[in-house]
Amino acid sequence: MMNVTIKDIAKQANVSYSTVSKALNDSPLVKEITKQKILRTAEQMGYKPNLAAKQLVRKKTDVVGLIWPTIERIVLATLVTNISQAFAATRYSMILSVDPLEVAKETFKKFQVDGMILFAESEHTIPEDDIPLVAYGVEKKNSVSYPVIDANHEQAMQEAVHYLYQLGHRDIAYIGHVKTSDTLQLEKTAGYRKAMTSMQLQPTCIDTQGLDWVNGYTAVNRFEKWKKPPTAIIGGSYDISGGILRALQEKDMQVPEKVSLISYDNIPQMETMEVPMTCIGVPVDVLAEEIVEAIIQRIESDQPIKTPVLHPELVERNSTAAVR
Repeated sequence: MMNVTIKDIAKQANVSYSTVSKALNDSPLVKEITKQKILRTAEQMGYKPNLAAKQLVRKKTDVVGLIWPTIERIVLATLVTNISQAFAATRYSMILSVDPLEVAKETFKKFQVDGMILFAESEHTIPEDDIPLVAYGVEKKNSVSYPVIDANHEQAMQEAVHYLYQLGHRDIAYIGHVKTSDTLQLEKTAGYRKAMTSMQLQPTCIDTQGLDWVNGYTAVNRFEKWKKPPTAIIGGSYDISGGILRALQEKDMQVPEKVSLISYDNIPQMETMEVPMTCIGVPVDVLAEEIVEAIIQRIESDQPIKTPVLHPELVERNSTAAVR
């Protein structure tokens, strides 16, 4: 069976070739009654649009490339899934690369993507080249030409400290990746220290030396060197907090009876941890929608876009309690 062409539809509908083309592209120049007639004819004839040709004419592929450092950590995998779901509500498709930045960029150029999303975890400025770019990271005023979606990590940590303070806690420790070039982690540490200092409390930071479950688990062993263990802990991420929780339980430091635990990251999996976890952070679905909206605006508008200030949300569950 031969493919139906626009000319075939024009002949069947008794209209010009250009009218069919405009109708199929939803042009306002075609009367609605004519447009509907053409669309019905095209459907009845089994017309399949040549997307490649259409994209060539528009010089658009409706594809966005996502450069991500890893999908091994639960939070990043969840965020990628939510970004993909957010794109599903648009005409754009997403392709993912976990290759190094320069390799991924070259690959996406070959695919002629309309835009790119990347994870900006360091201070290095990334050249935008000729492809619209949006980053997820820490916004540094006037430092880059592209929008940066900032989940406000510093504010999240400050709110976590204030929340624990209101529960009566004064010995509040932070366990996270402290000694790192990752700006996202540095913002968390800065927010914690600032809040503790403002309340005239002594900050205590334990460096996990990584962001995985095992890093949180092993960090708890350092409690044994303390004369006075904390009554509350802020974990730097979902994965880290999962390791902290298991280690505390093994040491008979029950959560929240003996120590309260609140975690950065706001993903649904917090609800199903061994102890449902109190958490702080921008909800992952909200974060994903903001990232997708920003890159689409970046692609479709020549005007500078203003990224919104994202607000962390605290979700209280079973892992925190008032001092007894």
